Amino acid sequence: MHEKDKHYGADWKLKIAFDSWTLASRFRHQGTYVYARNLAQEFKRLAAEDTGLEFCMFASRNGHDYPANDANAIEPGKRFELAPTSLLARDRQWRLYGASLAAARARADLIFSPTTAIVPVGAVPLICTIHDASAVLSPSHSKKVNWLLRGLLWWSARFSRGIITDSETSKKDLIDLYGLPESKVSAVYLGFDKQVFNHSAVAAEEQKALLQRLGINKAYILHHGTIQPRKNLIRLITAYRLLLSRHRSLDVDLVLAGSQGWQYDEIMATAGRLGEGQVLFPGVLNDRDLAILIKGAALVVIPSLYEGFCLPMVESMACGTPTIAARASCLPEVSGEVLRYFDPLSVEEMTDCMQHALEDQQLRKELAQRGRERAACFDWGRCARETIQALKKHMENRGN
Repeated sequence: MHEKDKHYGADWKLKIAFDSWTLASRFRHQGTYVYARNLAQEFKRLAAEDTGLEFCMFASRNGHDYPANDANAIEPGKRFELAPTSLLARDRQWRLYGASLAAARARADLIFSPTTAIVPVGAVPLICTIHDASAVLSPSHSKKVNWLLRGLLWWSARFSRGIITDSETSKKDLIDLYGLPESKVSAVYLGFDKQVFNHSAVAAEEQKALLQRLGINKAYILHHGTIQPRKNLIRLITAYRLLLSRHRSLDVDLVLAGSQGWQYDEIMATAGRLGEGQVLFPGVLNDRDLAILIKGAALVVIPSLYEGFCLPMVESMACGTPTIAARASCLPEVSGEVLRYFDPLSVEEMTDCMQHALEDQQLRKELAQRGRERAACFDWGRCARETIQALKKHMENRGN
């Protein structure tokens, strides 16, 4: 039996080459970096406990920061080696053939890529994570970039040995778009940093200092995430202003935290037009400051038109902040139907939902409690274990 055809049964052994391309420091504020780094750390723990697992994580030997060479650096461990390669620093070569060549040299059984960054070619099978189908269903980049992303998405979906995705909703999207067999796609929920995003109290002085630094001096409604059309922020701004115009007793700001993404200009322009209330853009915050900001919010609103998982929603729920969301894509699934939901295309519904969540004290208690309980289900350790199970399944299933 050929090495790559072996059966991964009870005494199975598997050497996994981890594609670390997305762990460069330039990606640090992106969700794929957070996902890759947390999985790498959890895989390292699993390898130390399981003699059937071995990992090879590629590292640049040219001084580049793959994986990031600062406090976030991934260190080697038991059955978790760092394999230096000059190919990793050459982006185009790495994505086209370098990862496959490096994995073959390392005698890996498979390549696991936490993104669709590399092309599935060569003798070593590739199993990748396609987080969502946004490149097709809700683009977040220019036409040129999105054309490339759609091409990589199609190629990865068609020719990878198996696919991991972030939710059952995304799984269905990928199956429907590319005519894939259900057995080829595994849904594995993400985790989040429970040491940072939790219900523990924040020192009043620390919270006050942060809010002063950000220019927030009253109660506020919060959204955190990249400022881009897919997040549906123009309707959120419109609903916020409608809310204040109808209920003069409400005195709250709208805070939109996050980096400026594709086509952010119209969102900023909408916020800058004269109208009720004040819309603030504090930019990108580190996780600790972001958690403090979430815990201090009167309400978190997630109005997205499309998401693959939506870590910001889970983080807000974990902090015990009353959270409402759009009834769209995976948001009801991931949140477990424990929140209050609105039609993301209806400013009226969004406005009404915001009002109830701000004024109904019993509803606010329910949203906070049930949100915390649901968020507790998500864990990076669980994500890593289920990812390993999916890798094993897809290695055994050659009929895709």
